[in-house]
Amino acid sequence: MTALQSTLSSLAGAQSSTAPAPAAAPTVSARTWVAVLGATLGAFMAVLNIQIVNASLADVQGAIGAGIDDGGWISTSYLIAEIVVIPLSGWLAQVFSIRIYLLTNAVLFLILSAACAFAQDLPQMIVLRAVQGFTGGVLIPMAFTLIITLLPKTKQPVGLALFAISATFAPAIGPTIGGYLTENWGWQYIFYVNIVPGAVMVAMLYYSLDAKPMKLSLLRQGDWPGIVTMAIGLSALQTVLEEGNKDDWFGSPFIVRLTVIAAVAIGLFLVIEFTTEKPLLNLRLLFRRNFGFGILANVLLGVALYGSVYIMPVYLSRIQGYNAEQIGMVLAWTGLPQLVLIPLVPRLMKTVDARIVIGVGFALFAASNFMNIFMTNDTATDQLFWPNVVRAIGQALVMTPLSAVATSGIEHENAGSASSLFNMMRNLGGAVGIAVLQTFLTKREQYHSNVLMQSVSLLEQATRNRLDQLTQYFVNHGVIDRLDAAHRAYVAIGHIVQKQAFILAFSDTFYLLGTALLVALIATAFLKKPDHLSSGGAH
Repeated sequence: MTALQSTLSSLAGAQSSTAPAPAAAPTVSARTWVAVLGATLGAFMAVLNIQIVNASLADVQGAIGAGIDDGGWISTSYLIAEIVVIPLSGWLAQVFSIRIYLLTNAVLFLILSAACAFAQDLPQMIVLRAVQGFTGGVLIPMAFTLIITLLPKTKQPVGLALFAISATFAPAIGPTIGGYLTENWGWQYIFYVNIVPGAVMVAMLYYSLDAKPMKLSLLRQGDWPGIVTMAIGLSALQTVLEEGNKDDWFGSPFIVRLTVIAAVAIGLFLVIEFTTEKPLLNLRLLFRRNFGFGILANVLLGVALYGSVYIMPVYLSRIQGYNAEQIGMVLAWTGLPQLVLIPLVPRLMKTVDARIVIGVGFALFAASNFMNIFMTNDTATDQLFWPNVVRAIGQALVMTPLSAVATSGIEHENAGSASSLFNMMRNLGGAVGIAVLQTFLTKREQYHSNVLMQSVSLLEQATRNRLDQLTQYFVNHGVIDRLDAAHRAYVAIGHIVQKQAFILAFSDTFYLLGTALLVALIATAFLKKPDHLSSGGAH
């Protein structure tokens, strides 16, 4: 909380220290800022909850007696519920009013978070996490909606910078917090950590949000065919993406069936949304130049953001043998610099074209991945420091201006659809990115193993010498039977080759992430500069 409060103070300072606004510039009440701060704190906690649990998943699985395969549903259930509720939030906020809808879900999120710490077995944990995901998923788009509806255009960059803390800083710092809590306090504290900041969030929202009557009549007018097809389609798609690699993709009848269901349901959803009079989501917003290209860049940002948060801990654990806390310390340098940089971005946007800021951010984020494409067995904490810092700078520069440019010109009545689409597509991009990287890593490891094994031949003198050295090593360390020692030498050679193949595969995955970010950079070249983001001297 201290770091977050410090960041919020910096943001306020950045806003107040800028050049005086024109006399006609709209003012924002302190109560409105409290609402924005409370909502963005909720979004931060919801996103943090995903990564903080993922970082400690092995410990949670062991504590409740879940196997590795089945234990993955602890995360999958949360993500499925979250991806479904995000596009529903705009409509449900109209039905129940923003105050009631947001406060109810904020309180339930805290209760369910504490309840997860008391789960006794896997079924209990899956149910609790699914319902928690449904409440936590509300906090993300509602924060975005409040920013683009309560704040005037000139103040939105400050609000969006706050939101960027949840969108880019939270995923980066999640493994750090999760690893520390698990190693020093126990896995239950990854759920308890939400309670104190959550209570502050509820108090802020209770004080600042205006009470408005519910419009329950909207339930009868709801786009129920769209809601049902969307929920089925996104649930099936998210499950395919989360479980596909583990189940050998289309080698599994379960995955094949879910893929067909997802394709049919999402196809029907698109038809319904484009033909119904009052759609759940206004998909025509995607045809607007800035929003459409902004969504494309945002999807690729999700691919790289969540993909890199996934791939780096896997590398550090599998290759370097790091525990959760050590992994968190390495990843801290992708998060902590953002607390310093994100508050400065709104000020930067006043003097530099927002599209240039986005472009530089994507270029740096891409460069940070390309810095990791020549990894070796020695690539560890020190070698990853500068790539992580460069990545932090790039991420800090991207999110705020991208959100501002993409949502420029969005009308008040379309704010819910815009918020739902923008946040849903980034999360969906993350799910796609992780699924692709899992499969890509496996395939590239197999490829490099085959290539390397061609060089490890008994016809090569170097191979025979190495086998003799390893055999003698095992004999000298207590293996009496020389045949057994020779067998262990063969196994050791196999492990060395496999480890090297994995290192090369990890290098390839970073190359893929960098390439995706370059595509995002190209997408930003098609963005049009919004009038309200024009810098003081630019016309």
